[in-house]
Amino acid sequence: MRVSVLQENLYRGLSIVSRAISSRPSLPILSNVLMMTEDARLRLSATNLQLGITVWIGAKVDRDGSITLPARTFQDLVATLPPERVDMDLDERTLTLHLNCAGKTANIKGMDAVEFPQVPEFQADRAISVRADVFKEMIEQVVFSAAKEENRPVLAGVLLRFEGDVFTMAAADGYRLSVRTTELEFSVGDRAPEPFIVPARTLQELGRIISDDDDEVLIALPDGRGQVMFSLDSVLIVSQLIEGKFPDYEAIIPRRYETSLMAYTTELLAACRSSEVFAKDSAYTARVLIEPGSSANEPGQVIVAGQSQEKGDAQAPLEATIEGNAIEISFNIRYLIDVLNVIREDRVVLETSGSTAPGVVRPAGRDDFIHVIMPMSTGR
Repeated sequence: MRVSVLQENLYRGLSIVSRAISSRPSLPILSNVLMMTEDARLRLSATNLQLGITVWIGAKVDRDGSITLPARTFQDLVATLPPERVDMDLDERTLTLHLNCAGKTANIKGMDAVEFPQVPEFQADRAISVRADVFKEMIEQVVFSAAKEENRPVLAGVLLRFEGDVFTMAAADGYRLSVRTTELEFSVGDRAPEPFIVPARTLQELGRIISDDDDEVLIALPDGRGQVMFSLDSVLIVSQLIEGKFPDYEAIIPRRYETSLMAYTTELLAACRSSEVFAKDSAYTARVLIEPGSSANEPGQVIVAGQSQEKGDAQAPLEATIEGNAIEISFNIRYLIDVLNVIREDRVVLETSGSTAPGVVRPAGRDDFIHVIMPMSTGR
């Protein structure tokens, strides 16, 4: 193999695929990155057998070939090179790659590419297309609600469901639930797969990789492999699916409320952050006091309060449009902050039916995103 690439493109590609490498790989080859020529481009691949990432970058290919190299060593070396052309020449007898960049040279010993796990072929004709910017926002608004621990594997994943021209993503950890929907440009019809669960980590990495230059994400499920594939312009992600039945999330969403408030998102977020300073000493429990105005023409008031027995307390009031009864309810303030951080609209709505009922958070004027938070018991 003899190939030339630009240093910045090579480093960017290595930075992306290295996200699929485990800190404790189960096999030596899994600590390596596969580098091979393919269709006059350079292909980089890495996998931990649960998640695999492939990136293609532009290259001048003089001789085809392939090799796997220690990912960390290779990436660290490329990071030290100047932003110039990198010429790479493989000695196939010794499996040593020689690099030359602006007079700097290096030799890296690798392993034979035949030992590297194969990536299934992406079937573009059976793929479902989702706008890249929409998919990225959907990931941001859902993935944080997945469980961090894997005691119940299905809760450490995100449910993806296609029905007609509607695409839904849902995640829940037992204390909160996020559901986001979007309307597809074309109905999937008979091509709609059964709902499937993708590891949250896979979607987190996909969200980081999607760029402003990507127009669409193609989603395909290879037959009988228990995998899902996400294809971008120059990146392919392959992930194992999580087996199991996802909870009936629609049954968790309250259909009625007794109190509703609408406030400016930034103001409510700032109030939550103030109370978090003290609430963190009491398992992040903060009280939300909702008081309607004295008349229909007067705004109501919301007070977010956090308290620490040792350090003090904070109360942050803000005006809000309030319908229904006065109420005091306690939430994990970090959960409220998490959802407010992913709402882009100016105003947000919070609905509940009582101090022991779930809270429902959604952007004002939109019905494609809903977040449910279970209340916390204060022992009062």
